[in-house]
Amino acid sequence: MNRREALSSTLAITGAGFLPMEQKQKAKESPFIFSLNMSTLRGHKLGFRKELEVAAQAGYKSVEIWINTLQDYLKTGGSLSDARKIVDDLGLKIEDAIGFAPWIVDDEATRGKALEQLKMEMDQLSQIGCPRVAAPPMGATTGASLDLARVAERYRSILELGDKTGVVPHLELWGFSKNLSRVGEILYVTTEASHPSARVLMDIYHLHKGGSGMDSVKSVGKPLVEIFHMNDYPKTPPRESITDADRVYAGDGIAPLKDVLKSLKNPDRPVILSFEVFNKDYYAQDPLLVAKTGLEKMKKVAQGV
Repeated sequence: MNRREALSSTLAITGAGFLPMEQKQKAKESPFIFSLNMSTLRGHKLGFRKELEVAAQAGYKSVEIWINTLQDYLKTGGSLSDARKIVDDLGLKIEDAIGFAPWIVDDEATRGKALEQLKMEMDQLSQIGCPRVAAPPMGATTGASLDLARVAERYRSILELGDKTGVVPHLELWGFSKNLSRVGEILYVTTEASHPSARVLMDIYHLHKGGSGMDSVKSVGKPLVEIFHMNDYPKTPPRESITDADRVYAGDGIAPLKDVLKSLKNPDRPVILSFEVFNKDYYAQDPLLVAKTGLEKMKKVAQGV
């Protein structure tokens, strides 16, 4: 087994990179790891380095990056080794990356290009220490309903890419999508993919928007959840017309967040809670204030869970 295969095997088993006994000790000390998803600062147009600096200044130790922001950094002269050094120097860990390769679609040519794209992105992510990548239903949000058995086969294909790169794709729920908008759908796909690394990525807003509701989290086995997107939703607008931009800070809406966190809590390893919003009002505020407020409110909600 070469070094990359060893890394891939270890990450696939442990997810966050902890060994099993370390995971249990970490979970006992603190059941949650708090992270910042860079969607929260996306409207500030800070760029790769500055987003990370703001996260560190706000008190985060973990982040989720966007792949296209990393690509912009590389296109303007940055290197993967430089990116890794920035992350390490700031004392951060990149927990996950948000990408949009259309791996799920029926069109074979499009799907083939998507797999090439995803492999390239996974290779880059492995070099900066990122063990996960989001796998949403990009390209299948409208139009026909896909055959879920075929989707499971396609998900397994990208999980096998993860075996080679050490970066595990997590099947992401999108509540507004024609496909993979319900918890039952992502559970079917992860089960039928029949791969030990299969994981799901859920979100308070998307659980609400897709109609699965918060109680559906209880049906998801704890081993399937390593990272969870935290936010909240207001009473209005109603579910049918609510959008990404309506997401608010954890605790500022009406979602039963403590109940959800109790369902997510895992005695075997800490669960990463990543603050993800696309709120235009927040984009108009100081980015450091937004990041700090997001962290404070997540911690307040998680207190005592």
